[in-house]
Amino acid sequence: MTAEEAERVELTVGPPAHGGHCVARHEGQVVFVRHALPGERVVAEITESHRGFLRADAVTVLTPAVDRVEPPCPYAKPDRCGGCDLQHVAPDAQLAWKTAVVREQLARLGRLPEAEIDALDPTVRPVPGGQLGWRSRVRYTVDAAGRAGLRKHRSHEVVPIDRCRIAHPAIQELPVLAPAGHRWPDAEEISTVASTGGDVTARAVSAAGERLVRGSGTVREAAVGRIWRLPANAFWQVHPAAADTLGTAVLELLTPVVGESAWDLYGGAGLFAAALAGPLGPEGRITLVEADPVGVAAARENLADLPQVEVVAARVERALGRRRITGPVDLVVLDPPRTGAGRDVSTAITRSGARAVAYVACDPAAFARDVRTFVDAGWRLAALRAYDLFPMTQHVECVGLLVPALG
Repeated sequence: MTAEEAERVELTVGPPAHGGHCVARHEGQVVFVRHALPGERVVAEITESHRGFLRADAVTVLTPAVDRVEPPCPYAKPDRCGGCDLQHVAPDAQLAWKTAVVREQLARLGRLPEAEIDALDPTVRPVPGGQLGWRSRVRYTVDAAGRAGLRKHRSHEVVPIDRCRIAHPAIQELPVLAPAGHRWPDAEEISTVASTGGDVTARAVSAAGERLVRGSGTVREAAVGRIWRLPANAFWQVHPAAADTLGTAVLELLTPVVGESAWDLYGGAGLFAAALAGPLGPEGRITLVEADPVGVAAARENLADLPQVEVVAARVERALGRRRITGPVDLVVLDPPRTGAGRDVSTAITRSGARAVAYVACDPAAFARDVRTFVDAGWRLAALRAYDLFPMTQHVECVGLLVPALG
């Protein structure tokens, strides 16, 4: 659909929904509208038409909401960069937006009663660092002309940019982007890291491999009282405050006791295993399960001084299904990918004999679906914390405490 062919409609915008848009209706059809705010009257351009719903961008705001602000980034506009969803929303209103989404997912997909959700208080909390300059890992896509930039929303088209405003200042200073005149004819992606340990790296990545263009292949991160040494391509939280925020939440919710045993599922480099090791003591036992070879190697290296931690290289589904992890377990940390743990993994955990599960979720919809599986198996969501670890975007991180309903 070309710009000339795109249909424009006038809409009254409804509540926010999961995915960085608001819900409206046009001639009986649901319309998911980006770049809008609840209560606004807008002219929206239809970008996609599907059976039963439309997608659209608000291109003209006829009646602005009081929480509308001018985006600090000139690329945060319809048909430009798709990385930030909420730059047009005032900071406090972004927190309210995300809180509403968490509530809606728990009600609709988790099927939890409103009174129960109220008691959990899913208010999204800010973390230190502000709304800009926080993202410590940024992957820029290279277009056919060799220019590095960021993709449009739901598109493979690359928007060349001068800098990303939510990127860490050290990443913004790297001379890798097209407006500075740099070209990457042999790269598909430029991957950058600015670690909490002060390391700054950039790698040019292609199907043939990768080469360093800044820094070394190893970065240091500081979290849960330890210094971590990781490959630059290893998974780590992208907000500098995230690792300590989540580690603290997991410990406070689980209340580990000396000598207990724990599973750290989808354990990555071992952040939560390390956090648990102190409270559980040398008498405790922690089994970390991770499938990614880079994460496994990083966990084994960084946790080598903790003999109570065993690192199992396996997919979590197979580790649970094939009894790769055995013996009694008291605590589980569950930190799955964005798709969630799924029914099989969730069900296996409900049958494990654990007294408590800390579920770390980067997607509220997947989290709510898995919560429903736990509830159907006789468990309950006993506590919930939600954090704004991704300011200016739709994303939100939740940490939930699940316990047997009779426990």
